[in-house]
Amino acid sequence: MAKTFEKERKRIAKKKGGNIEALHANSRNAKRLHKAVIRDDRLKTLAAARKKQDKPLIRRTRFFLEAARENELKPLEQAAIQAKIQEFVQQHNEEYDELKKTRRAGRPPSTREDLLKMAIEALETEHKNGFYLPDLTSEKNLELLERWDGSNWAFLTNVTWVKLSADGTIKPSSFPPQGL
Repeated sequence: MAKTFEKERKRIAKKKGGNIEALHANSRNAKRLHKAVIRDDRLKTLAAARKKQDKPLIRRTRFFLEAARENELKPLEQAAIQAKIQEFVQQHNEEYDELKKTRRAGRPPSTREDLLKMAIEALETEHKNGFYLPDLTSEKNLELLERWDGSNWAFLTNVTWVKLSADGTIKPSSFPPQGL
């Protein structure tokens, strides 16, 4: 059960002597319980939306953490980081090409194909303007990433983030990103 509902049910039960089933449908207490249920549902919906919004950034962080682990958690050079960024940017190309080939001539692209195309274009423009990723050149930062459990959003605020553009310029950035 949800937290607010349980608290309200407990308060009403204490006041009514434990008989919460004897509430009238339109009583104040029934309305309090109903409000608590609605609040719990709203909070659950907001949490699910937030989790869905955070998923791409967590997936990105996991990808670059795996790249650091492949390098035995030693700081990566800029050329290696650029190669990993390019690999991340082109991760959807194979599926997009496959969908494009299976489509019959004269047919409009499928929804999945459109979504992949938009994702590829967004990643490519982000790479040109400055790709947002954890700083893989700092040993201290790599140690922090290694301690990350893989899903805790709050822990990522401790990690140093940078924006690395295609021409090689590195700009420090903050977490969470704005407009990503």
